[in-house]
Amino acid sequence: MNPGPSPHPASLQGVSHYENFPVATVLCPPHLRPAIAAIYWFARTADDIADEGDAAPQTRLDDLAAYRADLMATAAGRPPSPRWTKVFRQLGPMIRQFDLPVNLLADLLSAFEQDVIKQRYASQAELFDYCRRSANPVGRLLLHLYGVNDAESLAQSDCICSALQLINFWQDLGMDIPRGRIYLPADSWAEHGVDEAQLLRLERNPNTINLIAAHTHLAGAMIRKGSKLVKKVPGRGGWELRLVVQGGLRILDKIEALGFDTLRQRPKLSTWDVAVMVWRALWM
Repeated sequence: MNPGPSPHPASLQGVSHYENFPVATVLCPPHLRPAIAAIYWFARTADDIADEGDAAPQTRLDDLAAYRADLMATAAGRPPSPRWTKVFRQLGPMIRQFDLPVNLLADLLSAFEQDVIKQRYASQAELFDYCRRSANPVGRLLLHLYGVNDAESLAQSDCICSALQLINFWQDLGMDIPRGRIYLPADSWAEHGVDEAQLLRLERNPNTINLIAAHTHLAGAMIRKGSKLVKKVPGRGGWELRLVVQGGLRILDKIEALGFDTLRQRPKLSTWDVAVMVWRALWM
């Protein structure tokens, strides 16, 4: 997963990253905060195993396998290894109290494992499959906590979460590509007359800009398609989701204002942007 700031306006207070968690703000109902925090730290720790430090890829994969074994032990009511005691001591009671779908937590681990070994995506379908495991479980876990589980709502949540993951990719191209990761799918390079060498050089030309613009517009269409979900999440959670959606949309506005040149520039949200997001959220 990409490190660094997220496009989400409602990320966890006091932590620097795991970008897929628009959670645990003052808008979150107090009785859900321990569960959300436990899920967050589970994912944050796995993300660090996959991305942080200078461990070899096989070491990272071995550690993630051990982490997965601890998840399964915790879910089965068995003691995990002492290695990540704090994480699973928090998570175990929340799994039992809220009957958390463990398969969604396991899907997150699958995405982290993929991050270790995969740096290119051949097609949009491959990229969406990654989002299905890296981002969509977060929304589904939160909906589970709020008691929203109908098929339409889950599909809308998937649209929002996948779009937010994609928005994070498109705003961070200038950071990810020098690290060897190109999330723009290869089948769209040819469509726009772009080759890998141009992307690795962070070359700004009409073709690379049009490529980024096309994927940016797709992410915008996805997040708008899912946005009706904000009216289905009860209470303060619905207002938090409004801010999450508006945060993603505002980042898209900023990308467009940069002429879609995120190979060289990264959009940033200002205090004014937050005010715009709040105003727009009121009218959703």
